[in-house]
Amino acid sequence: MNNITHNPPLLSLRTRAQFLGVAKGKKQVQRGLIVQAIPNDSGNMRFGMTATKKIGNAVIRNRVRRRFRVLAKALLPLYGQSGFDYVLVGRIHSAKRKWQDLHNDLGAALKLIHKGESGNNKVENNESEK
Repeated sequence: MNNITHNPPLLSLRTRAQFLGVAKGKKQVQRGLIVQAIPNDSGNMRFGMTATKKIGNAVIRNRVRRRFRVLAKALLPLYGQSGFDYVLVGRIHSAKRKWQDLHNDLGAALKLIHKGESGNNKVENNESEK
């Protein structure tokens, strides 16, 4: 047998309470999206995504969610950490932003969020905005 290591499955956030819980954690704003993250008790990596009517009609919101789903499956195993919940929030630029730019936005946001785990934390915290 080969000793192939694979990442644990990427689970989804399902309930409003889970999304509200993540909103209390750290957040990183990029031009194409906003990433929110908070440690969870399950030890699994979970993610959710939101696209509100502010970014466009149903076709545009669905396009943003499809793009986010592919991005999350590609980048969260690389830059995310087990035991964290993540929410990707769509912005007005999410639908028309070039794929590589969105890819870079998510990668940069995840790196910045976890950069604070071991030292200086320059990531915004929702508590400081209120």
